[in-house]
Amino acid sequence: MHDLRLGVIGAGQRSTLAATAHRPGRGCRITAVCDTDPAALTRLPAERAFTDYRDLLDDDGVDAVLVATPDDTHAEIAIAALRVGKAVYLEKPLAITIADCDEVLRTAADTGTRLYLGHNMRHMGVVRLMREVIARGEIGEPKTIWVRHFVGRGGEYYFKDWHADRRRTTGLLLQKAAHDLDVIHWLAGGYTERVSAFGDLMMYGNLDRRPPGTPPAEGWLREWPWPPSASTGLHHLIDVEDVSVMNMRLDNGVIAAYQQCHFSPDYWRNYTVIGTHGRLENLGDGPGSVVQVWNSGQSACREPDHTYRVPAATGGHGGADEAIMEEFLRFARHGGPTDTSPVAARMSVAAGYLATLSLRDGGTPFDVPPLDAATLRYFMPEKLSD
Repeated sequence: MHDLRLGVIGAGQRSTLAATAHRPGRGCRITAVCDTDPAALTRLPAERAFTDYRDLLDDDGVDAVLVATPDDTHAEIAIAALRVGKAVYLEKPLAITIADCDEVLRTAADTGTRLYLGHNMRHMGVVRLMREVIARGEIGEPKTIWVRHFVGRGGEYYFKDWHADRRRTTGLLLQKAAHDLDVIHWLAGGYTERVSAFGDLMMYGNLDRRPPGTPPAEGWLREWPWPPSASTGLHHLIDVEDVSVMNMRLDNGVIAAYQQCHFSPDYWRNYTVIGTHGRLENLGDGPGSVVQVWNSGQSACREPDHTYRVPAATGGHGGADEAIMEEFLRFARHGGPTDTSPVAARMSVAAGYLATLSLRDGGTPFDVPPLDAATLRYFMPEKLSD
């Protein structure tokens, strides 16, 4: 069986993910790479290099593409790739508007081309462990989920480049939260149908900025100034929020809340899921962290009834990068079910997009529009089997 020939579009910060797919003689090899920065083209062991993604898509030596470009380009590139029959791995988020998400899904359905979404948190050990605990019925039926996201290094990671510009992301409540909103839906077994939110630019709005057209300083991603107010050289345009809080009602009645802060001293996510017979909570979100369960109904302020340790893993994102790439390569070649879902990716973007509209409109609630029936039938025929 010949290797799947992979083209990589975008060789920036996520080029390490693409590198895990390069396995000559073992199922996949990177044959082409594209980036608008010529210096980035040497980061991956590709046979051919391009600076225009359309030239890569015209390459007959590419079977599938991995798209890891800035968020505002995802829909355009994915649609172009699907129309020429290339299987697509698309880094989250699916797009930065609901309309663009729906157009990508319609294109995949119309062309019958395989579309895969890089929601790698579904392969993180802590998320899979929480899902297993819920599936075993240890806390009964989930009824409410709370997520606190402490984004340490937020100033460096999200306020020194294009992430700070809402034209490129809609907002960090979509860009950064797409993972967590997807996990909330996965653990709860439902999708958000109504959302409201509040948020503000509390820390990074009045700090030192670079002039337009000036690149970040060398080594900027390795910096971590403390306190955050000491950050310098931020992007010239900052119009996204660094604190946000959103509330959701899901279509199965579950009520959820998500909170995000980009000037926290630590960097991790804390999930709390309360069901009809107990509660679970994670302490830490990487290998070696724990998921604790309270389900005996005893008095307050006591030790958990069960403590489960997140299994050890190697590689990026706590081992999730390797696992998700294995799933994509199998899907691109053979199809079949996957733990990630294009429909779920659309629903996480929809929740984050409308929450962003809400927080910029004084907390006005918004209802999530349904995906059209024909597209839903293509991706999830079981949903419309009745």
